[in-house]
Amino acid sequence: MKFNISRKLLLSYLAMALLTVAASAYAVYRLQSLNELAHTIINQDFVLAEISKGMLDTLLAQESAEKKYLVLKDPSLEAIFWQRSQEYDRRLASLRTNSFPGIKEAADKLAFTHTTYNDIFKQEVALLQEGRTEEALNLSEQDGRRFMDYMASYLSVLQRRIEKDIDTRTNLIQKRVISASRMTAMISFLSLFMGLVLAILITYNISRPLKKLERATTLIAEGKFDEEIKINRADEFGSLARAFDFMKERLKELEVLHLDASPLTGLPGNRAIENEIRRRLIEGLPFSLCHVDLDNFKPFADKYGYAWGSEIIKEVAALLSDQIAQSGTAEDFLGHIGGDDYIILCSPERAENICRGVVAEFNSRILRFYNEKDRQRGYIVGSNRSGLQQKFPLITVTIAIVTDDGTLFKGPLEMAKAAAELKEYAKALPGSNYVKREDLEEIL
Repeated sequence: MKFNISRKLLLSYLAMALLTVAASAYAVYRLQSLNELAHTIINQDFVLAEISKGMLDTLLAQESAEKKYLVLKDPSLEAIFWQRSQEYDRRLASLRTNSFPGIKEAADKLAFTHTTYNDIFKQEVALLQEGRTEEALNLSEQDGRRFMDYMASYLSVLQRRIEKDIDTRTNLIQKRVISASRMTAMISFLSLFMGLVLAILITYNISRPLKKLERATTLIAEGKFDEEIKINRADEFGSLARAFDFMKERLKELEVLHLDASPLTGLPGNRAIENEIRRRLIEGLPFSLCHVDLDNFKPFADKYGYAWGSEIIKEVAALLSDQIAQSGTAEDFLGHIGGDDYIILCSPERAENICRGVVAEFNSRILRFYNEKDRQRGYIVGSNRSGLQQKFPLITVTIAIVTDDGTLFKGPLEMAKAAAELKEYAKALPGSNYVKREDLEEIL
C-alpha cells in the first residue's frame, strides 16, 4: 500500500482528529470538574457560611435578651429570648440539610449545647420568680456564660473552616485551569505539525476561554472582582463562565457587606444602601425610601452613657427588622446609615404599614431604657450645648417616606436628600410620627 499525498493527508487529518477528540474529551472532563467545584462553593459553602453567621448573630441576640431580662425582669424580654431560640433552631435545622463533611455531628453538638443553655435560662427565670436574684445572676455568669462561649467559639471555628474550604476550592480551580491550559497547549502544539489551520481553530476554541478563566481565577484569588468574563457560549465554557461571574458577584457582595456593615447592628452600611437605591432606580419599579431617625437621642446618651445608648440603637434595629418581617417581604431592605439613622427600602403599598407599626410599637419598647423617675415625669434633665441644665423630652422616632419609580430622582444622593429634607419637617411635629412626601405636597 502506497502512502500517497492524499492518504498521508488523510492519516494526518485522522491523527489530528484523534488529537482533537482527545483534547476535547480532556477539556470537557476538566470543565465538568471545575463546574462541580464552582457549584459546590456557590450552593454549599456560601449557604453554609450564611447559615452559621446567622446562627451566631441569633445566639448573641438571645444572650442579650437573657442579660436584659436578669436586670429588668421584663416578660417581653423573656419572650424575645424564646423567639431568638426558635430562630436559632430553624437555622440549625437548615444546617443539618447541608452535605458539608462533619456538619451533622457539629449540628448535634450545637443542638445539645443550645438545649442545655435554654434549660439554664429556665432555671434563671424560676430563681427570679422565687426572689433569688443573686443565684440567678451567678448561674448566668457561670454555667450560662460557659455554654454560650462554647457555642460561639464552635460556630466561629466552623466559619473559619468553611472559609478555608472556599479558599482551598478556589485555589484548586486555579490549579486545574492552569493544568488544563498547559495540556491543551501541548496538544495544540503537536496538532500544528499536521494542520496549522486546525491547530489555530483548536487554540481559538479551547485555549482562549481557558486562559480567560485562568486569568479570572487569578484575579478573584487576588480579591479583584470587577473584571468581566466575556465567554458567550452555550457549552461548558459558557456555563463555567456564568458560574464564575455568579461566584465573583457573591464574593464581591460578601466582601462589601463585611467591610460596610455596621459593627453595632450588623446591618448593611452606606455603600450597600446607596447601591441598593441605585439598583431600584435603574429597574424603574416604584419603591419607597423610609428614613428613620431618633429624636432627643443625644441628651439620652449624655445622661445614660454611650453603652446604654448603643442598646437603644440595637433595639431600634430589632424593632425595624420585626416590622419588616411582619408587614414586608424578603425583597425589602434594611440598612443602618450610622448613629440613630436607618433606611428601609420597600414597595409603596407596604411602606406605610411598616412605618405605622414602628411608630405604634416604638414608645412601649423605648420606655424600658429609662429609669422609673424619668418615665413618670416624661422627660430627662441634662445639659445643653451651652452647659445649662434643660429639660429634654423622651426619645421619639421620626420617619420620612419618599417614593419614586426612577423618573423623579436622578440618583441615590438626590433621593436621600429629599428624604432628609422631609425628615427635618417631620421632626418639628410632636411625638413619634411618619410623614409621606405626598402629604407634605398636599399641605403646601
